Amino acid sequence: MSRNGFTLIELLVVIAIIAILASILFPVFAQAKQRAKTAKCISQAKQIGLAVRMYIDDNNSAWPIFQMYDDQPPHQGVEVAVLPYAKSQDIFECPNDSGGPNAGTPIESYYKRFGSSFRFTKGVFTIINEPGNPSNSQENNAQVPKDQHVVKDGEFEFPAETRIMRDEMMPWASPQQDPGAKYLYGTDYYGKWHSAGATIIFCDGHAEFVTSAARFDEQRVSPDGLKSKDFYSTYLYD
Repeated sequence: MSRNGFTLIELLVVIAIIAILASILFPVFAQAKQRAKTAKCISQAKQIGLAVRMYIDDNNSAWPIFQMYDDQPPHQGVEVAVLPYAKSQDIFECPNDSGGPNAGTPIESYYKRFGSSFRFTKGVFTIINEPGNPSNSQENNAQVPKDQHVVKDGEFEFPAETRIMRDEMMPWASPQQDPGAKYLYGTDYYGKWHSAGATIIFCDGHAEFVTSAARFDEQRVSPDGLKSKDFYSTYLYD
Protein backbone atom coordinates (compact mmCIF):
# COMPACT_ATOMS: atom_id res chain seq x y z
CA MET A 1 0.00 0.00 0.00
CA SER A 2 1.24 3.49 -0.82
CA ARG A 3 1.49 5.99 1.98
CA ASN A 4 -0.17 9.43 1.66
CA GLY A 5 0.68 12.52 3.75
CA PHE A 6 2.38 12.80 7.13
CA THR A 7 1.44 11.26 10.42
CA LEU A 8 0.46 13.52 13.30
CA ILE A 9 3.78 12.83 15.03
CA GLU A 10 5.73 13.84 11.94
CA LEU A 11 3.78 17.08 11.61
CA LEU A 12 4.37 17.91 15.26
CA VAL A 13 8.10 17.28 14.85
CA VAL A 14 8.25 19.60 11.83
CA ILE A 15 6.30 22.31 13.68
CA ALA A 16 8.62 21.97 16.67
CA ILE A 17 11.70 22.32 14.46
CA ILE A 18 10.26 25.42 12.78
CA ALA A 19 9.45 26.92 16.19
CA ILE A 20 12.99 26.29 17.41
CA LEU A 21 14.50 27.84 14.28
CA ALA A 22 12.20 30.86 14.60
CA SER A 23 13.17 31.38 18.24
CA ILE A 24 16.82 31.39 17.19
CA LEU A 25 16.53 33.49 14.03
CA PHE A 26 14.02 36.18 15.03
CA PRO A 27 16.30 37.74 17.69
CA VAL A 28 19.17 37.62 15.19
CA PHE A 29 17.06 39.45 12.61
CA ALA A 30 15.97 42.01 15.23
CA GLN A 31 19.57 42.64 16.27
CA ALA A 32 20.64 43.03 12.64
CA LYS A 33 17.84 45.53 12.09
CA GLN A 34 18.94 47.54 15.14
CA ARG A 35 22.56 47.51 13.98
CA ALA A 36 21.46 48.81 10.59
CA LYS A 37 19.49 51.63 12.21
CA THR A 38 22.44 52.52 14.44
CA ALA A 39 24.79 52.59 11.46
CA LYS A 40 22.39 54.89 9.59
CA CYS A 41 22.09 57.17 12.61
CA ILE A 42 25.88 57.48 12.92
CA SER A 43 26.22 58.11 9.18
CA GLN A 44 23.65 60.92 9.34
CA ALA A 45 25.33 62.36 12.43
CA LYS A 46 28.64 62.56 10.57
CA GLN A 47 26.88 64.49 7.80
CA ILE A 48 25.47 66.87 10.40
CA GLY A 49 28.92 67.37 11.92
CA LEU A 50 30.31 68.20 8.49
CA ALA A 51 27.44 70.62 7.79
CA VAL A 52 28.13 72.46 11.06
CA ARG A 53 31.83 72.72 10.21
CA MET A 54 31.00 74.13 6.75
CA TYR A 55 28.63 76.69 8.32
CA ILE A 56 31.39 77.84 10.69
CA ASP A 57 33.90 78.15 7.86
CA ASP A 58 31.49 80.34 5.89
CA ASN A 59 30.53 82.55 8.86
CA ASN A 60 33.83 83.95 10.08
CA SER A 61 34.31 81.08 12.58
CA ALA A 62 31.04 81.93 14.37
CA TRP A 63 28.85 79.09 15.62
CA PRO A 64 25.12 78.96 14.78
CA ILE A 65 22.59 80.62 17.06
CA PHE A 66 21.14 78.22 19.60
CA GLN A 67 17.47 77.44 18.95
CA MET A 68 15.77 74.24 20.07
CA TYR A 69 12.35 72.65 20.52
CA ASP A 70 10.57 75.49 18.79
CA ASP A 71 7.21 74.09 17.67
CA GLN A 72 5.68 77.46 16.83
CA PRO A 73 5.80 78.81 13.25
CA PRO A 74 8.06 79.93 11.78
CA HIS A 75 10.20 77.06 13.05
CA GLN A 76 13.73 77.97 14.12
CA GLY A 77 16.59 75.68 15.08
CA VAL A 78 20.25 74.89 14.53
CA GLU A 79 19.16 72.40 11.87
CA VAL A 80 17.54 75.25 9.93
CA ALA A 81 20.72 77.35 10.09
CA VAL A 82 22.92 74.58 8.67
CA LEU A 83 20.35 73.24 6.18
CA PRO A 84 22.08 74.85 3.14
CA TYR A 85 25.10 72.68 3.96
CA ALA A 86 23.18 69.56 5.03
CA LYS A 87 21.10 69.60 1.82
CA SER A 88 18.40 67.49 3.43
CA GLN A 89 16.74 68.07 6.79
CA ASP A 90 16.01 64.34 6.96
CA ILE A 91 19.52 63.68 8.25
CA PHE A 92 18.30 65.18 11.54
CA GLU A 93 15.87 62.27 11.97
CA CYS A 94 17.21 59.38 14.04
CA PRO A 95 15.89 56.08 12.60
CA ASN A 96 14.92 55.07 16.16
CA ASP A 97 13.12 58.32 16.98
CA SER A 98 9.90 56.99 18.46
CA GLY A 99 9.15 60.09 20.51
CA GLY A 100 8.18 59.57 24.11
CA PRO A 101 6.08 60.93 26.94
CA ASN A 102 6.49 64.65 27.50
CA ALA A 103 5.00 65.66 30.84
CA GLY A 104 1.73 63.97 29.95
CA THR A 105 1.60 64.99 26.28
CA PRO A 106 3.00 62.08 24.20
CA ILE A 107 5.33 63.05 21.36
CA GLU A 108 5.13 60.62 18.44
CA SER A 109 8.46 61.78 16.98
CA TYR A 110 10.84 64.53 18.05
CA TYR A 111 11.80 65.03 14.42
CA LYS A 112 8.19 65.58 13.33
CA ARG A 113 7.42 67.82 16.30
CA PHE A 114 10.58 69.94 16.47
CA GLY A 115 12.53 69.32 13.24
CA SER A 116 15.32 67.30 14.87
CA SER A 117 15.81 64.08 16.83
CA PHE A 118 19.00 65.58 18.26
CA ARG A 119 19.32 67.74 21.34
CA PHE A 120 21.72 70.65 20.80
CA THR A 121 24.22 71.47 23.54
CA LYS A 122 23.35 75.06 24.41
CA GLY A 123 26.73 75.61 26.07
CA VAL A 124 28.56 75.52 22.73
CA PHE A 125 26.31 77.55 20.43
CA THR A 126 25.96 81.30 20.01
CA ILE A 127 23.45 82.88 22.41
CA ILE A 128 21.46 85.93 21.29
CA ASN A 129 19.56 87.73 24.06
CA GLU A 130 18.30 91.10 22.86
CA PRO A 131 14.88 92.54 23.77
CA GLY A 132 12.52 92.19 20.83
CA ASN A 133 14.97 90.34 18.58
CA PRO A 134 13.07 87.56 16.72
CA SER A 135 16.35 85.64 16.39
CA ASN A 136 16.86 85.37 20.14
CA SER A 137 17.98 82.01 21.46
CA GLN A 138 14.94 80.06 22.59
CA GLU A 139 14.26 76.64 24.03
CA ASN A 140 10.71 75.31 24.34
CA ASN A 141 9.47 78.66 22.96
CA ALA A 142 11.09 80.61 25.81
CA GLN A 143 14.20 82.81 25.97
CA VAL A 144 17.33 80.96 27.06
CA PRO A 145 18.46 82.50 30.40
CA LYS A 146 22.07 83.02 29.39
CA ASP A 147 24.15 86.10 28.59
CA GLN A 148 24.56 86.98 24.94
CA HIS A 149 27.74 85.58 23.44
CA VAL A 150 28.87 84.85 19.88
CA VAL A 151 30.88 81.63 20.12
CA LYS A 152 33.95 81.51 17.87
CA ASP A 153 35.61 78.31 16.77
CA GLY A 154 38.98 79.27 18.25
CA GLU A 155 37.51 79.25 21.77
CA PHE A 156 37.28 75.45 21.99
CA GLU A 157 40.00 73.90 24.13
CA PHE A 158 38.93 70.27 23.61
CA PRO A 159 37.16 70.09 20.22
CA ALA A 160 37.34 66.28 19.93
CA GLU A 161 35.83 65.87 23.41
CA THR A 162 33.14 68.55 23.29
CA ARG A 163 29.59 67.38 22.63
CA ILE A 164 27.53 69.61 20.35
CA MET A 165 24.52 67.35 19.65
CA ARG A 166 23.15 64.02 20.85
CA ASP A 167 20.20 61.69 20.46
CA GLU A 168 17.42 63.02 22.65
CA MET A 169 16.96 59.64 24.33
CA MET A 170 19.78 57.68 26.00
CA PRO A 171 19.35 54.29 27.74
CA TRP A 172 21.15 55.47 30.89
CA ALA A 173 18.47 58.14 31.35
CA SER A 174 15.71 55.54 31.69
CA PRO A 175 13.89 55.28 35.03
CA GLN A 176 15.34 51.79 35.44
CA GLN A 177 18.96 52.87 35.01
CA ASP A 178 18.55 56.35 36.50
CA PRO A 179 16.01 55.98 39.36
CA GLY A 180 17.17 59.26 40.89
CA ALA A 181 16.54 61.15 37.62
CA LYS A 182 20.05 62.59 37.49
CA TYR A 183 19.54 63.21 33.79
CA LEU A 184 16.17 64.91 34.49
CA TYR A 185 14.00 62.53 32.44
CA GLY A 186 12.13 60.22 34.80
CA THR A 187 8.90 58.64 33.61
CA ASP A 188 7.51 61.96 32.34
CA TYR A 189 10.01 62.41 29.52
CA TYR A 190 11.95 59.22 28.82
CA GLY A 191 11.23 56.97 25.84
CA LYS A 192 13.36 54.08 24.61
CA TRP A 193 15.22 54.65 21.33
CA HIS A 194 18.56 52.85 20.87
CA SER A 195 18.81 50.08 23.45
CA ALA A 196 22.61 50.07 23.66
CA GLY A 197 23.61 53.74 23.60
CA ALA A 198 23.21 57.10 21.86
CA THR A 199 24.73 58.88 18.88
CA ILE A 200 26.89 61.87 19.81
CA ILE A 201 28.31 64.60 17.53
CA PHE A 202 31.44 66.48 18.58
CA CYS A 203 32.85 69.93 17.93
CA ASP A 204 35.49 68.73 15.47
CA GLY A 205 32.74 67.20 13.31
CA HIS A 206 33.17 63.51 14.14
CA ALA A 207 30.36 61.31 15.50
CA GLU A 208 30.35 58.29 17.80
CA PHE A 209 27.85 55.80 19.17
CA VAL A 210 28.46 56.06 22.92
CA THR A 211 27.43 53.08 25.03
CA SER A 212 28.19 54.13 28.61
CA ALA A 213 26.97 56.80 30.98
CA ALA A 214 30.53 57.24 32.27
CA ARG A 215 31.77 58.19 28.79
CA PHE A 216 28.82 60.55 28.35
CA ASP A 217 29.39 62.21 31.73
CA GLU A 218 33.02 63.03 30.91
CA GLN A 219 32.23 64.84 27.66
CA ARG A 220 32.73 68.61 27.51
CA VAL A 221 29.77 70.94 27.06
CA SER A 222 31.37 74.39 26.68
CA PRO A 223 34.24 75.94 24.70
CA ASP A 224 36.38 76.20 27.85
CA GLY A 225 35.95 72.52 28.64
CA LEU A 226 33.31 72.27 31.38
CA LYS A 227 32.24 68.65 31.84
CA SER A 228 28.72 67.38 31.26
CA LYS A 229 28.47 65.66 34.65
CA ASP A 230 28.74 68.96 36.54
CA PHE A 231 25.63 70.61 35.08
CA TYR A 232 22.76 68.11 34.95
CA SER A 233 20.64 70.09 37.42
CA THR A 234 20.89 73.46 35.66
CA TYR A 235 19.96 73.01 31.96
CA LEU A 236 22.37 75.88 31.24
CA TYR A 237 24.87 73.86 29.22
CA ASP A 238 23.47 70.50 28.11
